Amino acid sequence: MIGLLPLAAQAEVSAGQQIDDAVERYIAQAVADEATAQGWTGQRFSHASTSLNSTAALAPCTQALTVSPSDAGASLLARQRLDVRCADQPGWAVVVSSQASVFVPAVFSSQAIERGQTIGAPQLTLQELDVGKASRGFFTDLDDVVGMGAKRRIRPNQALSPSLLTKPLLIKRGQQVKIVANHDGIAASTMGEALENGELKAVIRVRNLSSGKTIEAKVLEAGVVTSTFR
Repeated sequence: MIGLLPLAAQAEVSAGQQIDDAVERYIAQAVADEATAQGWTGQRFSHASTSLNSTAALAPCTQALTVSPSDAGASLLARQRLDVRCADQPGWAVVVSSQASVFVPAVFSSQAIERGQTIGAPQLTLQELDVGKASRGFFTDLDDVVGMGAKRRIRPNQALSPSLLTKPLLIKRGQQVKIVANHDGIAASTMGEALENGELKAVIRVRNLSSGKTIEAKVLEAGVVTSTFR
């Protein structure tokens, strides 16, 4: 239930204005609830709302207007039909078509990031993002992106989505790595050169610096892979 202005001021407010104010407060609460659920901060919203039936003949309501969605399961960002009613006047009802847009600070690239590059804080910035246009998802915390790898080239000022990123790269191509192996109960280690970038548990090609042979090895941690010597 949504409250109105004090009674002394209500006479100066038209039914149409009451409806606009009630819809605004309804959407503001819905956005706040969604922000809490999603962990957003600093969000703002706008909306375009139109009454689908005339309000010219409606007298101002002296009680609280109630606003409820026609489809309780509709997405916040979908176009909605809202039923607006005056509690003390039977027949006082209006259907409003409303489309909300929500904007949140999200992580964007501040410069071009090349494929396979590990992303650092200087390459990132926060910019406002229209949530309704981010169907592939987005990040709101820089720390969630720092250390990740770029799956493909990222343009400057591009919103970052999970589909653009890989897990943090623990090994970079050309890096010297420690190769550890266990075979028939015998443990051994030697040094190698990574021929590919690798994230945790990825299988990459590594050249054994002692034998010169190229092997496949699984990434265990930063700078360490495991394989069976052949």
